[in-house]
Amino acid sequence: MDIEDLMESRREMYLEQLFTVLRQKSISAQNVGIREMAAMLKDLMMDIGIATRLIETNGHPVVYGEILSKPDAFPLLIYGHYDVQPAELEDGWDSPPFEPTVRDGRIYCRGAGDNKGQLMAQLMAVKTYLDVCGELPLNLKFMFEGEEESGSPHLAEFVEAHRDLLACDLVYTSDGPLHETGLPMVVLGVRGMLYVELTCQTAKWDNHSGNKGNIAPNPAMQLVQLIASMKDGEDGRVLIDGFYDNVNEPTAVELEHLKRLPYDPAQAARQAGLEVLGMDAQTYYRRLCYEPTLNICGFTSGYGGAGSKTIIPSKAVAKIDMRLVAGQDPDDIYEKFCRHVKAQAPWVEIQHLGDMKPSRTSADNPLIQQVITAVESAYRNSPVVAPALGGSLPDYVWTQVLGVPSALVPYANSDEANHSPNENIGIENFISGIRCLCHVMERLGR
Repeated sequence: MDIEDLMESRREMYLEQLFTVLRQKSISAQNVGIREMAAMLKDLMMDIGIATRLIETNGHPVVYGEILSKPDAFPLLIYGHYDVQPAELEDGWDSPPFEPTVRDGRIYCRGAGDNKGQLMAQLMAVKTYLDVCGELPLNLKFMFEGEEESGSPHLAEFVEAHRDLLACDLVYTSDGPLHETGLPMVVLGVRGMLYVELTCQTAKWDNHSGNKGNIAPNPAMQLVQLIASMKDGEDGRVLIDGFYDNVNEPTAVELEHLKRLPYDPAQAARQAGLEVLGMDAQTYYRRLCYEPTLNICGFTSGYGGAGSKTIIPSKAVAKIDMRLVAGQDPDDIYEKFCRHVKAQAPWVEIQHLGDMKPSRTSADNPLIQQVITAVESAYRNSPVVAPALGGSLPDYVWTQVLGVPSALVPYANSDEANHSPNENIGIENFISGIRCLCHVMERLGR
């Protein structure tokens, strides 16, 4: 019996295994069911033939497993997470959020798409391959964390402390959705982030805008002028000195992949809540994948209630995020940001609220080309190769701390509704994920 035949005969068994895992709550933010889920996952992996153990962190435990076939076999690390977001029926679910329910070919349950459904596809692929072939064609390691939905606060220190244990030539992750067209995807990076807060206080209390007009300084005006000095109003280029110094330009191969990305300007506009977007595909994806940003997330000052209140506010606060691209370092950008503020408005206070390093694996990497070929073979369709996501994930722990390339190959449907009511994964998406990893293992094992 070959892999396809075995997959078809075991379809119901795969689903029952997934349902068992989905029923076990594992809400990291509330510390609900985490250890029970980790223990269940360990037992499941041991039953498959994966040598598995729980490794404690300063937060929730990591489930680590390995199948080491031969000393010289290709070493692959699979990453995933077993924790989920909180969910209550009254949030808007059509069925109990922790009881898997099948409707119209989809499994509805918290964690179905993010990330238990995709994690279980990996494990079922390993079981299938072992039962058909007797052994794996590569050395396989698994690292499943229990804090991803809480921001992975201990991931970097865990990877740093266990570099030898996690040593591999490639990290493979399945999380998130397929492309909105339904095409498979291979994602090669993410933008980083720097989040800061600016506070401008000019008086001890709000003042009358007539009696103290032209006398008391306006902190909102001062903060607006400061922020305006950071960005060109015409082309949107950030004006902070040295902001673009270390930005890595895309390679010719990466630009070619950029040209192939599907683009519907009307749909892109709708998804952003805009009437029209007004940019071509190359501009859209280059800005999204390769260019850093500086954005005002929030601005608070003065009176914002109904009617009028004629005051000069005493305080203004702005929250700003900067999405960073490969080559930029959050610490370096923060230093340059502070230097700019001190030069323009030295009385404004700066608070560092958080950061994450950007990460990108080159599409030129031969291992990435092997993954792309395997995904194409599994889905019988050329995957969308995205050089980077616009958002931020801790992908840098693989590319910079562990020092290896990283590939994100999602299995879930594009409307999986992760983090939302009625989260789901299509049954065929789950089955296709099993098939995909089988092809990836076979290709890399060569």
